[in-house]
Amino acid sequence: MRPLSAIESLRAQVRQIEGRHRRGTTVLPFGLAAVDSRLPDGGLPCGALHEVAGGGNGAIDGAAAALFSAGIAARTRGKVLWCVTRPDLFAPALSQAGLKSDRVIYLEGGDEKTVLACVEEGLRHGGLGAVVAEVARLNMTASRRLQLAAEGSGTIGIALRRWRRQTEASDFGQPTAATTRWRISALPSTALPVPGVGRPRWLVELIRCRAGESADFELEACDDTGHLRLPADLVHGPGQAEGGQHSASA
Repeated sequence: MRPLSAIESLRAQVRQIEGRHRRGTTVLPFGLAAVDSRLPDGGLPCGALHEVAGGGNGAIDGAAAALFSAGIAARTRGKVLWCVTRPDLFAPALSQAGLKSDRVIYLEGGDEKTVLACVEEGLRHGGLGAVVAEVARLNMTASRRLQLAAEGSGTIGIALRRWRRQTEASDFGQPTAATTRWRISALPSTALPVPGVGRPRWLVELIRCRAGESADFELEACDDTGHLRLPADLVHGPGQAEGGQHSASA
């Protein structure tokens, strides 16, 4: 048996400090080798908090980020708790991303403090497939509480970051306890051989991944089963297969 490298040894120490030795790591694969290979265990860790935000104008409307989150939630089992502060979530769009309305429990909180409290309770419940919180602010203390609640139950938590003004989006760069951080930006849709609108295309950026590397991918949006897809014109592209090569903080 080969000895552990310094990096592997450090990762093992970090996992032990975080208490991960008490629960086996389970993951939710995206089903795309280009993406899953960039995640330490070959998929999105369950029992963890993940941050998702839109890029550019998407930081305000949150459309692509919400659909990306819906695709993740759609691939879990059980009901999904989706907590918002504004009553502008378009449920039929979530259904197109695979998250059917009969699986979703919508909760409208009066403010973000209420939303975060409800999300924490949802994560601690342990009987939900995923819990989504639409919030603008997320500090280290609040995110740590959500991360610990997710670890205790094994439920995926998603902090869907959305701001009212573009200038507020700089908050996305502040440190949190989330295991991964994603930014989703809309790109021109996939071209069709006939007149019409093709499948939406996104720039999916994995900005931070604990014990992993950052990367970016050009992908087609979630289908009605919650799965992303490599655009046909990029399937054989070396850049897409390689992904980003930037280091992500642990």
